[in-house]
Amino acid sequence: MSDHCEEQEMEAEALAAIFDTAFEIIDEVQPFKWSIKLLPVDCGGDEDEEAAQNHVGIKLIATIPLEYPEILPQLDIEIIKGLTNDHSGKLLQMAVEESESNEGMPAIFAICEHLREWLLDNNTKGLDDASMYASFIRKAKEDEKKQKIAEREFEGQKKEDELTQAELDEQAVRKRRAEGTPCTKENFEKWREEFEKEMAEKAAKEEAIQESGKKSKEKKEDKSSRTTGFFQFNDKSGKNINLIDIEKAVAEAEDAMIDTVELDVDEQLFELDDDDLDDLDFDDDDDSNDEPDI
Repeated sequence: MSDHCEEQEMEAEALAAIFDTAFEIIDEVQPFKWSIKLLPVDCGGDEDEEAAQNHVGIKLIATIPLEYPEILPQLDIEIIKGLTNDHSGKLLQMAVEESESNEGMPAIFAICEHLREWLLDNNTKGLDDASMYASFIRKAKEDEKKQKIAEREFEGQKKEDELTQAELDEQAVRKRRAEGTPCTKENFEKWREEFEKEMAEKAAKEEAIQESGKKSKEKKEDKSSRTTGFFQFNDKSGKNINLIDIEKAVAEAEDAMIDTVELDVDEQLFELDDDDLDDLDFDDDDDSNDEPDI
């Protein structure tokens, strides 16, 4: 068994596990031939629910070459319900393009998912109606979908461009931080002008502070020229009083004071007996103070 054959069988096992009964092996010998039933909504095998939910459906028929995935598979589309031959041709073209974009690797699952997305977007009744009116309605709906897709793509591109611009701005900021600002004549002149302005403002503030302190000192009372009480008294008396003479006179007066402790005092002269107190006559004074009898 070749490596390609083993790889193809492994892919068939994976598809059977994913799609369950929707996957069918038509030819079990090389070249293998597979069939996958594709519906917009997976109803878990419930046929009634499946018929109610899904208005369109197809089968993808894949014939696997011996050297697949190096060689692209041969694909075909069978309509199950709700679509026309025009849809079949469109879906086949989509399948081939998806296969080409996955060349060199197992691609059947990716093709099935791409087709199923289209079925989900177009899961409406009447797509198999070939009348002119139905065709017109389908064309209008397709144009509307294309417009919405274009708008979404435009918004997405716009956001991407804005993000890219933001990233460029951030890179420019980082570059300036890393390299620094180049010293040119214009930059230096601008810096010197701002520096000199700043220094002038600083000097003006310091000068204002010094001037304010000087004025506050001048407002304080100068006591150095004030005369003392002694000189004021001296001027009013009209005499030229000498402090040295005053101090000398005070000292002489203190020396001339009599020391009472050294005096010999006869204390008996100041002693009084009761008899001496009796000899004093206080009646006259008392009588004169008495009120007259009425």
